[in-house]
Amino acid sequence: MIYFKLPFDERLLSADEKNTKNAVNFYSYNGLDQISFHGNIVEVNAEKFTHTSITNEELISDSTNSAAETKEEYCNTLQQVIEIIKENNLPKLVYSRRKIFTDFKTINYRESFENLCNSYSNAFRYLFNDGQNTWMGAFSEVLGKFNKTTHEFETMALAGTLPVSEEWSEKEIEEQKPVTTYIQDILNNYSDNVKQSETYDHISGNIKHLRTDFKTHIKAEDLDRIIQDLHPTPAVCGIPKDFCNENIRKYEKFPREFYAGYIKVETEESILYFVNLRCARLYKDSVHVFVGGGITAQSNPEKEWKETELKSEAILKNLVISQNSGNF
Repeated sequence: MIYFKLPFDERLLSADEKNTKNAVNFYSYNGLDQISFHGNIVEVNAEKFTHTSITNEELISDSTNSAAETKEEYCNTLQQVIEIIKENNLPKLVYSRRKIFTDFKTINYRESFENLCNSYSNAFRYLFNDGQNTWMGAFSEVLGKFNKTTHEFETMALAGTLPVSEEWSEKEIEEQKPVTTYIQDILNNYSDNVKQSETYDHISGNIKHLRTDFKTHIKAEDLDRIIQDLHPTPAVCGIPKDFCNENIRKYEKFPREFYAGYIKVETEESILYFVNLRCARLYKDSVHVFVGGGITAQSNPEKEWKETELKSEAILKNLVISQNSGNF
């Protein structure tokens, strides 16, 4: 079962499973796992969907025996990561954590998904359950968009995070610059004419990012290779890619699974790729929210913790729950 909405498109879509064609594919961060939903992409009747029951009661139990990092553990590890960044003169390394929420009796995931859709109209929004894996998310970073007719390819550099009301500091501006350069360099390998926009604010719910857009024309046969070159982007990994990945495996407490991986959606006109951020893995008895941040030599662990707490609200504030006790 999968339900999803494309950015700026309020049609509720699904895959009808009537043929073996891949409609929607989810790729894990490390590229080793893939979940595919087959068939044609079809529109779901919105009225019929409101009578669909999707709750935590239908999901598998959490057997991971995971305990989320405390604030103290996170800040201590992050200080070690900052030292690695300084010692190796890295522009950026992305460090993530899980926030595990268990204080509930039932969660109505259909209504939660509808809340998520209403909160993030500019994002790719999805809810899926393949029997073993249930995930929900909404994020608006485009890894790639390819027009099958014109062969135009689009992507973006997205980095830096602040509450919408705050002003950008040197830390966020410097974090975004190498991301832009990285993507420009990759695209230059495939095209002699890459158009780059000015950097501007990208609003996502209660937070904003710095964004730069790219457009070019490529050969259709180069598409898969470009996506492999772009993923993982500096926005979810860091620079240089291999060194940062090595340290992500070393310092992060959990495997990322499908967090910071990417989603491929093929329509009649386009092939779309979205980065899977602002997402959670859902269980009968817990919700694992994945959150991270771009760390630089100027990063402050306390501030980074607050940033991840803010990002976790993208999922948590939209959950429709019946609680055991207290508030989350």
